[in-house]
Amino acid sequence: MMSLSAKIKSSPRIKNMVYKMIVRNARPRFWIRFFITPFMHHFGKKSVIRRYTRMDLFPFQKFSIGANSTVEDFCTVNNGVGDVFIGDDCRIGLGSVLIGPVTIGNQVILAQNIVASGLNHTYTDVNLPIRLQKVTTAPIIIEDEVWIGANAVITAGVTIGKHSVVAGGAVVTKNIPPYSVAVGNPAKVIKRYDFEKKEWVKVIV
Repeated sequence: MMSLSAKIKSSPRIKNMVYKMIVRNARPRFWIRFFITPFMHHFGKKSVIRRYTRMDLFPFQKFSIGANSTVEDFCTVNNGVGDVFIGDDCRIGLGSVLIGPVTIGNQVILAQNIVASGLNHTYTDVNLPIRLQKVTTAPIIIEDEVWIGANAVITAGVTIGKHSVVAGGAVVTKNIPPYSVAVGNPAKVIKRYDFEKKEWVKVIV
C-alpha cells in the first residue's frame, strides 16, 4: 500500500498544492514555523536560537541542533533542499548562512558572515532564466572541532576535516584534510599538524 508521502510525490497536482500550503515567498508559512517546526525538528538541551535568526525550516527535510549550541542573530538556516545538522557545543556566528545539505560536527566555531551552501543553481539552458532552472545539491560536511574565520565561503560538496582552521575570507572549493590550516581563494592548505613531531608544519604550496 502506497504511503501518504509517496502518493503526494507521485501526483504533480497534489505535490504542487501541498507545496503552496507549506511555502510562501520561498519561506515556510507562519503556521508551519510556529505550529509544526518546534515539534518536528530536534533542539538539544540548552541550545539557543537567537531572536533575529531566520529559521527557514521545512517539514519535508530534517533539522537538528545539539546541546549547548548557539545560532546567533541575523543568521539564516534553510533546510528546504537538504537536511541541516548542527552538533553539540557549536557556535554559529552573526550573519552566517547555512543552506542544506549541511552537517556540522561537535565543538565547531563559525565566525561572522560565513556562507555554507550545499545548493547550486543550474545555468546550462541559455533559453531559460537561471532562477527557473533546476537546482543541484551536494553535501557539506564540517567535522568536529573546526574553526572557520569570518566571511569564509564553503561551497557545495566540500568536507572540512577534524580540528582544521579555515582563515577569514577563504573560499573553500575542495576538501580540507583533518588537522590543517587553509587560506585564500581558492583555499589552499598552508599548514598541517605532524603527530610525530608534535607540531604544526608548513606546507609548500
